[in-house]
Amino acid sequence: MIIQIDTREKPRAIQKILKDFQDNGVKFYSSKLYVGDYMNPKKPDVVVDRKQNLSEICANVGSSTAEHERFRAEIQKANEIGVRVIILIEHGHGFTTLEDIQFWDNPRLKTSPKATSGEKLYKILHTMCKKYDMEVCFCDKKDTGRRIREILNDE
Repeated sequence: MIIQIDTREKPRAIQKILKDFQDNGVKFYSSKLYVGDYMNPKKPDVVVDRKQNLSEICANVGSSTAEHERFRAEIQKANEIGVRVIILIEHGHGFTTLEDIQFWDNPRLKTSPKATSGEKLYKILHTMCKKYDMEVCFCDKKDTGRRIREILNDE
């Protein structure tokens, strides 16, 4: 299998992912992706958009109108060209389904009453999943490379 990695992925942040790819015989290269962070060129209708935790996805969809619109436009753009986006959140800690987000205790709520609650984040993502055929998955950071390989497997 070959995996294309978006050039905006920071090399330091993905060292363990690249090691997993190397250890499992996955070839990879960096090149700008239209949408997402990882794609199998043999299966271009699915991309993985990696998020380091719930706080990052919260910043993408819940913190500001401009950021939410940018993220939504990207997902919508993918949907319009027939690309399914899988959001892979490296949040572990018992989070396995989209519904689990409802119970997330956003640490920013302690300092900012306008921060997005887990319940609100769930509602936003649930709506986007239904509207744009997007999917949200979770993994522990140590398993990110394996999960990307599973999602993008072309066999």
